[in-house]
Amino acid sequence: MSTHYTRKKINILGHKNPDTDSICAALSYCWYKRQTDPEGEYEARRCGSVNRESQFVLNYWKAAPPRLCTSVSPQMKDIDFRLQPGIDGEMSIRSAWSMMREQDIETLCIVNEENELKGLISITDVANANMNLLDNGILADADTSYKNLIETLEAELITGDAGATIYEGHIFIGSSPEIIEDYVGEGDIVLVSNRYEAQICAIECGASCVIICCGAPAGRSILNRAKEKHCTILTTPFDTYVAARLISTAIPVRHIMHSQNILQFGVNTYVEDARKIMASVRHRYFPILDKEGRYAGVVSRRNMLNVHPKRVILVDHNEFTQTEDGMEQAEILEIIDHHRIGNLETGAPAYFRNEPVGCTNTIIWTMMQEKGLTPPKKIAGLMLSAILSDTLCFRSPTCTSRDVNAAEALAKLAEVDIESYANQMFEAGEDLKGRTAEDIFYGDFKLFTFGDLRFGVSQSTFMTEKNRREAERMVREYLPEAAMKSGVEMIFYMATDTPSSSTELFWYGDEAEEYLRRAFRKDAEPGGYFNLPGVVSRKKQLIPPLRMAMQSEA
Repeated sequence: MSTHYTRKKINILGHKNPDTDSICAALSYCWYKRQTDPEGEYEARRCGSVNRESQFVLNYWKAAPPRLCTSVSPQMKDIDFRLQPGIDGEMSIRSAWSMMREQDIETLCIVNEENELKGLISITDVANANMNLLDNGILADADTSYKNLIETLEAELITGDAGATIYEGHIFIGSSPEIIEDYVGEGDIVLVSNRYEAQICAIECGASCVIICCGAPAGRSILNRAKEKHCTILTTPFDTYVAARLISTAIPVRHIMHSQNILQFGVNTYVEDARKIMASVRHRYFPILDKEGRYAGVVSRRNMLNVHPKRVILVDHNEFTQTEDGMEQAEILEIIDHHRIGNLETGAPAYFRNEPVGCTNTIIWTMMQEKGLTPPKKIAGLMLSAILSDTLCFRSPTCTSRDVNAAEALAKLAEVDIESYANQMFEAGEDLKGRTAEDIFYGDFKLFTFGDLRFGVSQSTFMTEKNRREAERMVREYLPEAAMKSGVEMIFYMATDTPSSSTELFWYGDEAEEYLRRAFRKDAEPGGYFNLPGVVSRKKQLIPPLRMAMQSEA
């Protein structure tokens, strides 16, 4: 028995609702890993839609967006399913039964020349067919080929066409001329012994095929008359009893196969979903289809015990609430991040690089420097974009000298002017044309937990007051819906004005305003928002005091 499992590629994932750093970090770290581990297979992925700022960056540097990832739960391609070859629908059920015994499998899948699944048969289907002893017209009903008949009876073709098909007639045992004359008609198939009288009588009665048992020869006169009457002559080493038992097993498997409502799984079907379906039926084996919809093998419940988890590298996050669905079932190999250390657990030791800088790509640039690697222009441009985005072009308090130095070096490699390029990027990101409140809110949104409290924080940055005011108007009305959709008790929206380095903060939730009042030791403005001069960083200037306010209550 052979099984299928190839060590899958390693997915490099940013956080949900990805920002520019998350998108670019996945791409740049993927390039880095391919240089340092050329034999590995790595792919950058994203866990959400690409926002407008990130789309501008990707378009500017002619980079394809990472492929969307909606879950890292194990799929059927992550298990050792059985590489059982499909069979031709013309195969006899005797051959199918022999294959089942030899390969110790109870189900065979029937495919066409393009390897598309047409049906399946089980050992029970073969047994039922063998027990159907009363249907003496089954060979014709199943359009059985003489090739199958010859193979099943281990017969020798004496005269006739091995490529012909049986379309009519019934099966009889010609024990005597008298019986043959009474029962055999045109097109029938007759099993006879070595008696000349029985053989010639069957031919004269119009039999389409005469099968001579016990390896007895056919005389010259029999052959001559058979040719004149277009009667096929076969000789089989089996006696009449055995031949009579075997003959119906020459029918093709397509005649008894199941072709409707077949329970099957694709290689991308999630294992948990497949388990639920398997538990509701009594079958033991189920077909697996590849991503093109062609037959790939079979899977049993026993195979489901050996699941190989997805292998992932996380960039720009290490909080469980920001990871993709199914992360608790994945194998986390590395984490590269610049945020606080969160509540993410790994099942095995992982490489964890967490540094207090303004951007994940600054860390990746450092790693490239350590390995003596110089990124190409496109990768340098992506990394520069991420640093400018996360540090608000060096205005954020999270920005360090390392971020500035990395950006300046990358700008030279990318051959762009930092101020000019940053302005283009920010203007593209704040463009509200055609956008909805939901789109604006989830453009850069993160979930956080503190004890039993779960809350979400969205942030938008603006170069112009006009766009900021319009975004505030749209998002404020959406906050209750956003809280319900995100499943949190409180929700906050930071509308950050980049030129003045300030934020107008809006909220929704019973305790939200009180927590903000404690966090910033001031009351809300009459318009229903907190005016926060100098606050531009969610990570460094909002989350820490907000957590302190929540802790003081506890």
